[in-house]
Amino acid sequence: MSETLQPPLSQSVGYGIVVGLGVAFAIGMIFVTRALKSAFGEDNKSTETFMVVNRTISTGLTASALISSWTFTSALLGAPYLTYWYGIALLWWANGQSVMIYFFAFLAINAKLKAPNAHTLLEIIKVRYGKVAHITWIFLALLNNIFNFTSMLVGASTAVSSLTGVDIVASTYLLPLGVVVYTYWGGLRATFLTDYIHTFVIMIVLVWFCIKVIVVREIGSLGQMYDILLKLSETAPIEGNHEGSYLTMKSDQALYFGIIHIVTNFGIVIMDTGFWQKGFSADVAAAVPGYILGGNAYFAIPWAFGSIVGLGALALEPTTAWLTYPRRMTQAEVSGGLVPPYTATAVAGKGGAVAILLILFMACTSVASAQLIAVSSIVSFDVYGTYINKTPTNQQLIRWSHIGVVGCALFISSFATALHKGGVDLNWTIYILGIVICPGTIPTCFALLWRRQSRIAAIVSAILGMAAGFAVWFGSAYSMYGEITIITTGKTLPCMYGVLTSMFVPLPITLSVSYFRPQNFDWDTFRQIGRISSEHNSANFDPEVYFSPERVAYMKRMSRIAAWWGAATFFGQVLVWPLPMYGARNVMGKGLFVAWIVIALVWLWITLFIAIFLPLIDGGAKQTWQVLKSLGKTRRDGKVGSGASTPTGNIETVTAKVGEK
Repeated sequence: MSETLQPPLSQSVGYGIVVGLGVAFAIGMIFVTRALKSAFGEDNKSTETFMVVNRTISTGLTASALISSWTFTSALLGAPYLTYWYGIALLWWANGQSVMIYFFAFLAINAKLKAPNAHTLLEIIKVRYGKVAHITWIFLALLNNIFNFTSMLVGASTAVSSLTGVDIVASTYLLPLGVVVYTYWGGLRATFLTDYIHTFVIMIVLVWFCIKVIVVREIGSLGQMYDILLKLSETAPIEGNHEGSYLTMKSDQALYFGIIHIVTNFGIVIMDTGFWQKGFSADVAAAVPGYILGGNAYFAIPWAFGSIVGLGALALEPTTAWLTYPRRMTQAEVSGGLVPPYTATAVAGKGGAVAILLILFMACTSVASAQLIAVSSIVSFDVYGTYINKTPTNQQLIRWSHIGVVGCALFISSFATALHKGGVDLNWTIYILGIVICPGTIPTCFALLWRRQSRIAAIVSAILGMAAGFAVWFGSAYSMYGEITIITTGKTLPCMYGVLTSMFVPLPITLSVSYFRPQNFDWDTFRQIGRISSEHNSANFDPEVYFSPERVAYMKRMSRIAAWWGAATFFGQVLVWPLPMYGARNVMGKGLFVAWIVIALVWLWITLFIAIFLPLIDGGAKQTWQVLKSLGKTRRDGKVGSGASTPTGNIETVTAKVGEK
């Protein structure tokens, strides 16, 4: 942020939201966890509850949690600033979000069919390929979690600092603080519940903010916004866009980003153990419908918010309402993710700044909670429970899960601080994610879908894929710009070449190695993964009930539905929609532009309904009432009751649901 600019909010407001809200959530989740024990017999001292919520999450809550988990602060900050740079063609941010969600739904239901008792992705890898592969995937999964978490924290802390003047290092350490407390206390159930609360607040603010930008006095309407943007192509044209326009889909840089974004997001989802845990946690009848609903709904957030805020910033920048008037934003300000904070201040003053600060806090803490649980599961199950103590008790696993939560937060905050000090911004972290994350994606998919992939093929392809990706990334940066620096390695083309290499080099390697040294894996081997008993929960699992003909037929049907949804979405959102518009090489007319934004807004309202009201309709209202009654009983009695029987015995109920379908 420029030294001449004063933050619109005081440091006390910044600390109040970052620390105060974190503490409030932590205290709230402690009470909710106690109420869940009283109302439903759920106890965070059980590993099955702490890690996979006894596999009972409903469709509505699964969809809401997915929307929350996918609403990274890097998305809320990145989609608008890239729209500011490249114009409306940044529809690619939205188009790169849904396909991989449907594909993951396909993986999740296959995991339930083949490994119904798994707690983490890495358990599956160990059973399939053994110790060396397991250690390799621990490394790959931790890289995913570390870079996802760090990218989010770098952008959020920069925005918090620019809005409030809070020291950027302080915000980097304080943002995850409250999350550590309630995740430590409540486990994955706390993540699902806080995901819902976070999404509730985020969606209300996003809808309000998008409408506020359009009707602000300096803009007035979509038609007037169009007129302002049309003139900008003459005064500040975009290099690589058709006629330099902000209103064309023919944008070379946006297309390159779209390729990076789509490929990277496959890696982010498939290599994130947090997504796998939420897949394991979902009810069998909820996994695929929840992911399809959530994937469809999330599409509107980067489309509507990114387009309206990014284009609104361009329209407001020449006016006295803009924070940097009369100058334009610097590249450092834009790539640091400051387009939404500046726009919010321009359209709603301090209230707008508070709103942006609030949703950034919500998005940051929501994703942080999921990442903390993911890392803690690796530390407890895959490090401690595999290589330190091979016969751990439930209590020991919980203790190491807690160690993982605290240790991860401290490490990520320190790593993000190091990146700040090294001059790394949000743009760099967004662009390089895929190079680090993608090498294990294809071998991971094959581990669950192709019985012939061999151990050596999986390991070698992932390692060589990462090495090749880094070599192409650095080599391209040096060849194109003459040096290897933060600036050159953050350029679009070197990153795109590196991401594509990291993702696709493992494919021919694993195919060829598996051809010469194939494996004929027996899927039933995954059933050796068992549930974990404790003094708090039994680990009842009846294979005959779980693998009933009706249930197996249902899961196979859901698998086909997820595969078709993924294929249709890729065809529609990637091939049919944006690419022909890119090839048309034209500038949008006013009517098309207005329709474009109106449809995005309507879709955003649908997302609000799915995120906020569907979990309540889908059993959440009844469960909430039970929790409230339990809280009342707790206050009267001064203690928590024994509660209902544990949800781990829900197999018969789910079978009945499946039979009805």
